[in-house]
Amino acid sequence: MSVLDELNFHHLLCFSVVAREGSVSKGAQVLGLAQPTVSGKLSALEEDLGERLFRRHGRGVELTEAGHLVRRYADELYGLGQELIDTVRGRPTSGPMRFAIGVSDSLPKLTTWRLLKPAFEGPLPLRPTIRVGKTEQLVAELATHGLDLLLADQPIAPGGAVRAFNHLLGECGVTVFAVDAQAERYRRSFPRSLDGAPFVLPTSNTALRRSIDAWFESHGFRPVVTAEVEDVALLQVLGADGLGLFAAPSVVEAAIRRQYGVKVVGRLDVRQRFYAISIDRKLRHPAVVALSRAARTELFADE
Repeated sequence: MSVLDELNFHHLLCFSVVAREGSVSKGAQVLGLAQPTVSGKLSALEEDLGERLFRRHGRGVELTEAGHLVRRYADELYGLGQELIDTVRGRPTSGPMRFAIGVSDSLPKLTTWRLLKPAFEGPLPLRPTIRVGKTEQLVAELATHGLDLLLADQPIAPGGAVRAFNHLLGECGVTVFAVDAQAERYRRSFPRSLDGAPFVLPTSNTALRRSIDAWFESHGFRPVVTAEVEDVALLQVLGADGLGLFAAPSVVEAAIRRQYGVKVVGRLDVRQRFYAISIDRKLRHPAVVALSRAARTELFADE
């Protein structure tokens, strides 16, 4: 029998009330139960979970680290339960739908917003939570259902500790940008002009950097690396201030020109791919389905 089979939601309700009130006696009053009854239900819940959820604090109790974690899930469970009842009975839900998204820190932010925008424009109101971080860390959150979706620029390798599915959203080319003077200089005889050109590049752990390095190697070019930057937004700021040429997905070419006031130097024969990663073989969340459809039929349709 799994822990889920053993989990008693009446015990969980007692836990939530006591956590909110800060003492077993006050929680018992709110619940209309005898204090020993509430204490027994809390002990049973702790036994089921194998963790202490409370510790004594003055005349009351306070949550342990495990208790804080359980409370977060308990609040989410009751909120979803009320939403389920409202939806089945045809009533408007009490609030927007939860939508937790993980974004790999190697993903360009302008591209991220272009990918996410269709989900926000759908008929369902959303309460988004967006976490940016290392892909490996975000995959772990995906596995525990802390995230509904992970956006990344490279797929998850098979055979890892987490069973996840890669959904290709689309691909596009890569454009090289620079400030006016640099763009005018290096646009001449492009791409040969890139040999020895100053470049602000992403760090070597990113898919885009590996693709650019492979392209330079295949052409026998050696750029002068003026900076290697992990944060994509900062990389583009440095390039826009004249530190060097920089590359970005062609799908947001117009947006980058407007935002940073830079010019196009040229386009590389490099493809960058974008993935939605989920723990489900089939995408189910309405917002995820909407952004996936828009990416395939609109954003990357002409790339």
